[in-house]
Amino acid sequence: MRVNVYTLDGGVKKHINLPKVFSYPYRPDLIREAVRVYQLNRVQPHGVDPMAGMRRVAESQGPGHGISKMVPRVGETRRGAIIPSTRGGRAGHPPTVEKVWKRKMNRKMRRLAKYSALSMVSNKVMVRRRGHKFNMELTLPVVIEDEFEKLEKTRDVIQVLQNVGVYEDIIRASEKRIRGGKGKMRGRRYKRKKSILFVIKDKSIVEKSLRNLPGVDVVTPKEINAEILAPGAHAGRLTVFTESAINELKGWKI
Repeated sequence: MRVNVYTLDGGVKKHINLPKVFSYPYRPDLIREAVRVYQLNRVQPHGVDPMAGMRRVAESQGPGHGISKMVPRVGETRRGAIIPSTRGGRAGHPPTVEKVWKRKMNRKMRRLAKYSALSMVSNKVMVRRRGHKFNMELTLPVVIEDEFEKLEKTRDVIQVLQNVGVYEDIIRASEKRIRGGKGKMRGRRYKRKKSILFVIKDKSIVEKSLRNLPGVDVVTPKEINAEILAPGAHAGRLTVFTESAINELKGWKI
């Protein structure tokens, strides 16, 4: 498969062949399992207060009252307490910090999931299905000359993305929405969409220019994994490579 190498002005510099890893077949089952493992391994163990729902004075009234003798009651009233079926009582089966969230995945399966997700970044149908917006005349993945890695200003990066025809996706990701549920009260009030993934061989300079753009991730070829290529296990993320990063993938063996 041949793709264009674009200049910073949006013109076509030359044509190159993609590495063999981009020809790996689509395996949604492997991608889904790999993303699940990455997500579970980030979960912080959590539990409840051992005394939650137990700080009440209540006892059973015994038989002969026409009500359940198994439910502790508050004083001489019929209000139940402490047990799980009562209002304000303890939880039935609460989470415990002893639960093991860590999951393992075979090295080969993890690698093949990465190859499968990587092959879908060159599929325009899958990229469009994820909701990304870009110039349909582009060849995917978008490959830019190595001069892109030397940009130090965000405004210069924005100008390049506009010239190439992918900046519309940054605008799409800038529209944040309010999260549903109690997460609004816990420091994660807003949700924002994922935008372009930049794969850079040397990100020491350009990363400072890219990190302010909404929804953007910047990685090196060694840092690529199935989750960052397919957020939420949905393959087909809009990806921009530099030419040297593409050349580094040629050493990967299927």
